[in-house]
Amino acid sequence: MLTAASLRAETVDLYLGEAVVEDQSAGERERGMAEALSNVLLKLSGLHDFSAYPQVQAGLQRANSMVITFYYRKQPFKLPDGSEGEQLRLAVRFSPQPVDQLAQALELPRWKRERRPLEIWLVVDDGLSRRILPIELEYAWQNLQAVADYRGMPVTFPSADEDGQYAVDPQLLWGGYTDELQQDGPVNALVIAARREGPEWNIRMNLSYGGHQASWRNRGQELQLELAAGMHQAIDEIVALNTIAAVDQGQTSFTLMVSGIIGSADYIRCLDYLQGLSLVERVDVIRAQQGRVEFSLALNAQPEYLLRSLSNDGVLTAGPKGKVFVLQP
Repeated sequence: MLTAASLRAETVDLYLGEAVVEDQSAGERERGMAEALSNVLLKLSGLHDFSAYPQVQAGLQRANSMVITFYYRKQPFKLPDGSEGEQLRLAVRFSPQPVDQLAQALELPRWKRERRPLEIWLVVDDGLSRRILPIELEYAWQNLQAVADYRGMPVTFPSADEDGQYAVDPQLLWGGYTDELQQDGPVNALVIAARREGPEWNIRMNLSYGGHQASWRNRGQELQLELAAGMHQAIDEIVALNTIAAVDQGQTSFTLMVSGIIGSADYIRCLDYLQGLSLVERVDVIRAQQGRVEFSLALNAQPEYLLRSLSNDGVLTAGPKGKVFVLQP
């Protein structure tokens, strides 16, 4: 059963941004804070970059005034030749309210904060066998996690059993067959099939997310770069389904009648779900009658976005003619 808690992006810290820095000097810290704020705005908006928003650059100069705290950390990484290195990173936590106000002033889109995790399956064909997440390519597939973290997309990777085996046959994954991945609700998975063909990698990506299906191919000599490009494209697909345009943001109201509320437990579950939606600023009860409650919702976007969320989540389903919604058991 989907609940408000299961739909929230609890694994993503949207107001924590990071930047690679050369050292801990004051000048490098100031540059890094602006870059970290850029990272936060990318996570909130869902944008790949700000090339279409030149006004953002000036807004980044206000980074210092929004900082709550910052710290440095060293990020280890692996290279294709097996060697290891590390980056010095500046991590900055920003105050949510001024950042939200800046994003609105810059007229950025808003990626809804209900972000269901995307499970990533990477199958590699070396000409002899097909294996899931081979350890010798860890440097490449772990970079998928880094891209997802930077964009604010929660992801998971499958775990092998004690014998190193996965619950899904690599041959089925290679063919794009994802039915075995389905547990509760729609599949939210990115299945990547990568084959080495001479000096190049031929990579096929199949995305299934909340009922949306997409597939594409990448080719190139650097596996790490091609996987990163594919990860960006997958996130772009997901963002397109869950973004509120700047022109549609703003205070609106909506009246919602919900039936199927039999007792206090159902009422609390329904209220918790509505209050947990990032689109909803406030929930008031207009009236309650046998098995039904009418709510007045204060929204921060046009009602069409709320109706789309209700349809996708499946917690409340539309009744006849869409006038009354039914709380699912």
